[in-house]
Amino acid sequence: MMYQTFAYYYDLLMDKSLYQQWLDFTEQRVGTLAGQQILDLACGTGDLASLYAQRQNGNGQVYGVDLSEEMLSLASQRLANDQVDVTLLQGDFRQLSQLDLPPLDLVTCYDDSLCYLTDLSDLTTTFKQVAQVLAPQGTFLFDLHSLYQVNEVFPGYMYNYREEDWAFMWASFAGEASNSVTHDLTFFVWDDALGGYDALNETHHERTYPLATVEAALQTAGFTQIQTFGGFAGEAITATTPRWFVQAQRG
Repeated sequence: MMYQTFAYYYDLLMDKSLYQQWLDFTEQRVGTLAGQQILDLACGTGDLASLYAQRQNGNGQVYGVDLSEEMLSLASQRLANDQVDVTLLQGDFRQLSQLDLPPLDLVTCYDDSLCYLTDLSDLTTTFKQVAQVLAPQGTFLFDLHSLYQVNEVFPGYMYNYREEDWAFMWASFAGEASNSVTHDLTFFVWDDALGGYDALNETHHERTYPLATVEAALQTAGFTQIQTFGGFAGEAITATTPRWFVQAQRG
């Protein structure tokens, strides 16, 4: 299961400045978050959900949904430390309507999380589920890896990181499906009992889709007023844009 093995180390590696940028983009697109019912889909360790709740200052409610129990456990600790009220729920993108959610004003899904849906039918199902939990005229904001990022940047990409008692290796390869990539992630964690490093390995598969395909799937799910952007500031998409941002409204 994604990140189930090493959510703690994933959280340590995450560039925390990105969460403020996602918050800024969200407020740029929808305005004040106070008074809104908000869902952070694929909430991970709760950083962005916490920022949402801090912006609300008790006026509104934030929900966080993630598939990983370990991620949600870390999120619960973070939210308690931040002294904010966020309702955490374990669930699948494709089954949101089965969760205990009110009609939502805003759903966000950032950090390329939708790219883990490597089948177009699953992506379309997720869009339909988001539409079901949104109130009429509710807003859906998300991002995706661009075709350039998946097909030109990731294949052959390698990254290594080392601390005193743990190290990380990341290698990416072109996937078998069109516009897909495979990430081989390995953490080496020092184990005193072993007197050596314990290797924790996970393989992640991601896929993106042409924007026209994404927009068609959104329309099938009942979304309108679809807009696309090439960055956190809402800039235009170019041939080398690494991440696409999308805004859509439930019709």
